Amino acid sequence: MELKATAKINLGLDVLRKREDGYHEVRMVMQMTGMYDRLVLTPLSKRGGIFLKTNHAYIPENENNLAYKAAKLLMDEFSVSDGLSIRLDKFIPVAAGLAGGSTDAAAVLNGVNELFHLGLSREELMERGGKIGADVPYCILGGTALAEGIGEKLSPLPAMPSCSILLAKPPVFISTKEVYGALRADSIERHPDIDGIIDALKRQELRELSSLMGNVLEDVTAPMHPVIREMEREMEEGGALRAVMSGSGPTVFGLFDDYDAARKCRNGMRKKYSSARIFLTEPCTGRE
Repeated sequence: MELKATAKINLGLDVLRKREDGYHEVRMVMQMTGMYDRLVLTPLSKRGGIFLKTNHAYIPENENNLAYKAAKLLMDEFSVSDGLSIRLDKFIPVAAGLAGGSTDAAAVLNGVNELFHLGLSREELMERGGKIGADVPYCILGGTALAEGIGEKLSPLPAMPSCSILLAKPPVFISTKEVYGALRADSIERHPDIDGIIDALKRQELRELSSLMGNVLEDVTAPMHPVIREMEREMEEGGALRAVMSGSGPTVFGLFDDYDAARKCRNGMRKKYSSARIFLTEPCTGRE
């Protein structure tokens, strides 16, 4: 079974408060993109266990990998005696704010459910996905969605208007835990207009949607890594309607209503930022 695990971006990311349990209460508009990892799942009828292989030496091939953890979660719960081979070809940059690990886990949950005829509904898979990571339930849902609470309360939204999405991941490492740890939720001065973004989605107004995008975590991450705002300026000067950071970063994305301008900007940024990973993609309406 071959599966695509698509990357997400945050059209809007707001933090409302820090809860007493240490988690942050958020409101986020999440969007799947056409960039993806490729997974091949093969049942092993004559041997037990999970065997994960990847295309990069730095990616773990054990329980430290969310794809492995997802398979083990379901196979243990349902006492699956057959083994499973997982081939993961990783293209989504790691530690990039694109939910790369979470989307791999979501794909594996879907795949194991189908391969071994477990009969779980999407909602039941999402419930189990929450045990693996906060973004996994959304990655199972896919498309465009509002995430609330600590990210576990999901509401599907109208599909994003057609556009080109330019993604640029600079060669810096970001710890999500450290970013949230440094955030002072009670002193945030500028909050993105999440309700305005939702309204623009309903009316399919790409320019208005772009103008309202924002991410409060950028105020923590960008000062540590000036290249983030530099890349945003590069995209906007190259024709992006707006460019912002996704998740806790460091990936920057820009929305373009002109594909040729997006392609020209991509080519220019690849020359200027030769050590960055830069992709041109589009919104994805659902999980494939």
